[in-house]
Amino acid sequence: WIAHQRYPTKGRVWHPGGAHPFIGMDEALVHNGDFANYHSVSEYLRQRNIYPQFLTDTEVSILLFDLWNRVYQYPLEYIIEALAPTMELDFDQLPPEKQRIYRAIQAAHIHGSPDGPWFFIIARNEPYKKQFQLLGITDTSMLRPQVFALLEGEVSIGLVCSEKQAIDATLHSLSQEDKRFCPIADKYWNARGGSHTDGGAFMFTLGDNGNGEKELVCTDKFGNVISTRKGQTHCDMTASIRFTAERAEDAEKSMNPDSKVVPSTQTSEASAQEFSALSACSAVRSQISDWDYDTLRSWCQEMGRLASEDDAKKAQVIEELTELMDRRYDTGTKKRSSVLRILRETLYQVFAETPVLGTNGNGRYRFVDWERRQLIQSAVDGGGQFAIRNSQSKISKSNPHQSSLDPVLIINAEDFPPEGEDCDSRWICDAYRSGWRRFIAYGYKGQRFCGCGLGPDTHDVRIDVYGSSGDYLASGIDGLELHVHGDGQDQLGQIMKTGKLVVHGDVGQTFMYGAKGGEVYVLGNAAGRPLINAVGRPRVVINGTCLDYLAESFMAGDPLNGGGFVVLNGMTFDEEGRMRELPTPYPGGNLFSLASGGAIYLRDPHGRVVEAQLNGGELSPLTRKDWALILPYLEENERLFGISIERDLLTVDGVRKNPEEVYRKVRAVKLAVLTEVTDGD
Repeated sequence: WIAHQRYPTKGRVWHPGGAHPFIGMDEALVHNGDFANYHSVSEYLRQRNIYPQFLTDTEVSILLFDLWNRVYQYPLEYIIEALAPTMELDFDQLPPEKQRIYRAIQAAHIHGSPDGPWFFIIARNEPYKKQFQLLGITDTSMLRPQVFALLEGEVSIGLVCSEKQAIDATLHSLSQEDKRFCPIADKYWNARGGSHTDGGAFMFTLGDNGNGEKELVCTDKFGNVISTRKGQTHCDMTASIRFTAERAEDAEKSMNPDSKVVPSTQTSEASAQEFSALSACSAVRSQISDWDYDTLRSWCQEMGRLASEDDAKKAQVIEELTELMDRRYDTGTKKRSSVLRILRETLYQVFAETPVLGTNGNGRYRFVDWERRQLIQSAVDGGGQFAIRNSQSKISKSNPHQSSLDPVLIINAEDFPPEGEDCDSRWICDAYRSGWRRFIAYGYKGQRFCGCGLGPDTHDVRIDVYGSSGDYLASGIDGLELHVHGDGQDQLGQIMKTGKLVVHGDVGQTFMYGAKGGEVYVLGNAAGRPLINAVGRPRVVINGTCLDYLAESFMAGDPLNGGGFVVLNGMTFDEEGRMRELPTPYPGGNLFSLASGGAIYLRDPHGRVVEAQLNGGELSPLTRKDWALILPYLEENERLFGISIERDLLTVDGVRKNPEEVYRKVRAVKLAVLTEVTDGD
């Protein structure tokens, strides 16, 4: 099924006939975006005796698809090419025979091809093949890259949405009704329109597998199969846990600082606990591939019990479980999605068993949810005799959950509205004004604006976010530190001034739009147009890649004199949790477009990024000053994500290289019209 939650923005918007979906003979289409050549496409259709009725671009889209599919009987690949033509560098990288065919398609249909930006979701019935299909097609302008997800197992499901949070909400709902569904997909990915590798279009086909059973298969535009790791199974969460005493003992040991790593005699007790938490987590990661689900669930169950004993153990359990959720490692025969589900449910249970705000006692953790939101008040009045620390105190880098005795407010955000007067972000602001400085917010289902509105000079604030957080997170922040334990949505860090944002996953569209500063680390990829119109001195490390339009209209001065920059490492994790290079550090054709300042530092040891991809920048060698500038940020990146500078970033094909052999600099080109000096000036 497909759905769209609003009326069109063009045409007869007041008429129900303009509402989505629009129907062809064998397909239905919903559309996000806009194209300006509606009249050109309508004329193309009229020349073929097809007359649109509702003056909306969505209608002509389905009429085009129906024409090329049912009347012209084009293969699906050619229909997609006619709708979203492959252009520029991507076209040049196609095989010669495919270039010849695509050139003919474009010549015949380019005046009927919708310009961007747009994307389509199409539900399709193929009666002669006895198949059903769900298609997602993205154009090259990428208004908002579509998010795809695949869950494979006893039951399989494919999803296409404009935002990951909608996918997560759907899976959560399905898992509540049918325990065979996991609330976390096995695989998520974005589409880059017009890509020469996958076409920027994916389809889920439900048909007969030849044995009288139905089978769901995911393919890209070119017919390449998209699948998840074979030989893995999901956890049956309805089955009772066969308790494993050995894992209970392991959990007990992880609470003992002497059981894993013995710190020096000068190390404080808090630091010893921090060291133990990290070493214990590392030990579990090295063993977890050999554990079965009962073993993992037993260990988690015991960790949950230990968390209830005292605050020190609670802090350590939170740290260990969070670390296991954030890091990448081999899960053996277990689906990573099921492992994450078990860890997350354990962590959420630890959060939920926290004393409610207003409860007497000296514990540093207090809990509030939607029903008890009115209890938010000052730290002194709300949760025991806490001393509100002064604004000069700092957040510990090694483990903020353990090293400070500050009170921590845990907020279950699940039932809060996504925005408005009563959204969770407004209540966090109220709690901040009452004296709270540490927040754990979990259970997100798309709630927006987390971290916004706290005002200037918030360097003593830290917020940890769990779940499917929504748009505009960390936008406009001025000093605070915010960690997203999972993927981020769209428009994160907009107009960010100062502070720190850490995302243990991917980020969505227009990340850091108009940002003026701040320090940001992203474990995975950025979608389209990150850091567009950014100015000042933003310092950003992206360990994956960007779909396209990275740092468009970047105006961040000279990075060697206090300006801003982006480090793009072009790395990913394989199915066993090992780091490897992407085929190219940057796949798009619009890098640093119209930039007038700042720089991009590319990890590109094989020189795969070419001048044709730059629209406002130029490639230059990395200097010692450049390396000295970005090295502290790569060191912090290593601490946060475990991505080693020596082992992962500077080692190429098994050989350790010098920084200038691995990284390249993209700097802004000085336009002649701005630098030319005339006689007499």
